[in-house]
Amino acid sequence: MMFKKLVQKLKIEKEKSSSAAINPIDVDFDGRKHDFLSKMTKNALNLYEKQCDIKNFTKLALSNPENTSHNDIVNELFSKGIIDPADDEKLLELSDNRRFLKDLGLID
Repeated sequence: MMFKKLVQKLKIEKEKSSSAAINPIDVDFDGRKHDFLSKMTKNALNLYEKQCDIKNFTKLALSNPENTSHNDIVNELFSKGIIDPADDEKLLELSDNRRFLKDLGLID
């Protein structure tokens, strides 16, 4: 019985070593295998997120130029009292705001 198991194990190892291509995931790298797969997964996820961002941005950038619903939304916000961030007076007030500049680390 023990001899059969030994022969099977040697046969499997021989098949692995005689194959032309070796699957790197099948090779035992001790602890490095897990680290490699973890980094590869993170890389794949980052690439997928980047691809989705590019696809969504392209879809938005190439959307219908005659659709002006965004202007209606902005005008509605301004009518509710939201401050226009491009307003020169508000920018001057912000640039003179000592608490804001201190939070940014520009002054002590």
